[in-house]
Amino acid sequence: MKLTVEVPAELHRDLTAYGEILGQEAGQGPIEPKKLIVPMLERFIATDRGFAKARRLSLTHESAKRTTY
Repeated sequence: MKLTVEVPAELHRDLTAYGEILGQEAGQGPIEPKKLIVPMLERFIATDRGFAKARRLSLTHESAKRTTY
């Protein structure tokens, strides 16, 4: 799925610098900001305990609704 977002100039500068540093550490060229965003969001969601708890509760609630006669 394609998603278009606008980010503040300062955040874009930070993402650019971050990509340059990651690329240097990996012995590569700079990594484009657009290639950083998906892995960063995946990591953020995977480590968000509040979201994980809410999702578990939501899934449990949905499962209970389906098994109730």
